[in-house]
Amino acid sequence: MTTSDESTAKQNELIETAGKVLLKNYLQQPTVMARGSGVELFDVSGKRFLDLTSGISVCALGHAHPELSACLAEQTGKLLHTSNLYFIEEQITAAQALTERSFADRVYFCNSGAEANEAALKLARRYQHVVRESPERNLIVSTEGSFHGRSIATVAITGQDKYRSGFGPLLEDVAMVPYGDLAAATAILEKRTACCFILEPIQAEGGIIVPRAGYLQGLRAVCDATDTILIFDEVQTGVGRTGKWWGYEWDGVTPDVMSMAKGLGGGVPIGAIGATEKAAEGLTFRQGGAVPHASTFGGNPLACCAASNVLRIIEEQGLLANAMTVGDHIASRFEELVQKYPDTLVEHRGRGLLRGLVMKDLAGPTYRRCREEGLLVSVAGGYVLRFAPALVATTDNVDEGIAILDSVLKNG
Repeated sequence: MTTSDESTAKQNELIETAGKVLLKNYLQQPTVMARGSGVELFDVSGKRFLDLTSGISVCALGHAHPELSACLAEQTGKLLHTSNLYFIEEQITAAQALTERSFADRVYFCNSGAEANEAALKLARRYQHVVRESPERNLIVSTEGSFHGRSIATVAITGQDKYRSGFGPLLEDVAMVPYGDLAAATAILEKRTACCFILEPIQAEGGIIVPRAGYLQGLRAVCDATDTILIFDEVQTGVGRTGKWWGYEWDGVTPDVMSMAKGLGGGVPIGAIGATEKAAEGLTFRQGGAVPHASTFGGNPLACCAASNVLRIIEEQGLLANAMTVGDHIASRFEELVQKYPDTLVEHRGRGLLRGLVMKDLAGPTYRRCREEGLLVSVAGGYVLRFAPALVATTDNVDEGIAILDSVLKNG
């Protein structure tokens, strides 16, 4: 048996074992990834893949970034965990790095995007109940087509039935309004029963939906007028993904709270919320009561070391500008494909390195064929093929990916 045959046999054996020991909640592609470098991944059999999905917008610096890897190796030999019974130097450094690059005055760390959104919801409700002494303001307003996580609370505020089905009864006092419909949002917020309005600056899992001009500004004004906490879910749009630090910057408006995760740790699990001083009162400890929110692992030294260094490297290496340049190139190449395949493709949309190519039929078959040909992309909203490469991606990487996608589309 050749080395290649042995590697293939090992991959098949691992997949077989996975079928016996893992919960069957995922629908994985038949590939076991072994190592990576930049925008390249290699599976156990040795096959190379061009990764233009970056772990679903997670690996902001690509795979095995040498500088980030060195920082993490040093940290693992120094300190991994202490809990939040004590102050943590790396946590303080990461929080300062975030406040220096955003609207936020204060930061809370957790471990994922869903946890960050849960923290934001708790903050909003307690702000209304305790700070404003308005316990009747329980309603959480979200948008149709949204995605905010897989926990029982974040599923309840996710505006897609396919994620909610089978998990009822869900968290109560939740209302959905159409994304982009300012009149609908205004009508429900003016009743002054809502504690918060949560939405994504760009609906990512919903199909890379960019809001119309003026929508976010209008929401800000209505939330100000009704003293409603405005939460932006920046889990996928944040940390340079759209070519700016945060998705809200495109619209010249800031929220009261934002949730973060994905790219923040460059592959190391971490979540966070950033809040204004005023909104942060919603999770401020009050003498005689219980700690209002906490996480055993949240803000641990390793994850926060990753976050502060990801932010530093993005800035030092000019990766925001690169995301804008390469993102514009993706848009240009997508437009060529839309013109070339009018019977298959509808349009393209997105900002920076969060781009979607809308198909007339479900995108799943194309996504799978791309993987077979060595290109890793993902699907958003059923009909949208999503490109979300690492911020270190180049126009040459994009051109290689487009060539593969072009071939797949040409051959059906």
